[in-house]
Amino acid sequence: METDEAVTRYLGVDLGTRRIGVALSDELGLTAQALPTLEPPTVDDAVDAIRALIDRYGVGEVVVGLPKNMNGTLGPAAEKALAFARRLEEGGDAKVTLWDERLTSRAAERLLIEANVRRAKRRRALDQMAAVLILQGFLDRTRVQKDRPS
Repeated sequence: METDEAVTRYLGVDLGTRRIGVALSDELGLTAQALPTLEPPTVDDAVDAIRALIDRYGVGEVVVGLPKNMNGTLGPAAEKALAFARRLEEGGDAKVTLWDERLTSRAAERLLIEANVRRAKRRRALDQMAAVLILQGFLDRTRVQKDRPS
């Protein structure tokens, strides 16, 4: 089956204080799957690790979660995400998009609790699940916008 549209893979990133949750889209850009959590010691190592994933999977766009405050303002965590996104975009080949991730971590934790994931495993899985939810939300919104008549 041939198509005129180029296939773009997407990478979702949930930037935490110690860990980075990462998710990858399928080739069609329909679903997000978790990748192993990253634990880079420095911001430079984090940027390098994400760029390595971009190269490995042929990612065309990176979706970085932007943790806005509930009133829409940007706090320290959001400023960190903005700075990280800028660093990632500098000299990189992939487009970087910021995605409002308010309540994503709470939703991820609720899903893990409902799945009876033990507390010890939940901490590590939380970052992965948050990255999946960020990317899936982006993919769903993008698909809806493409399906709308002009």
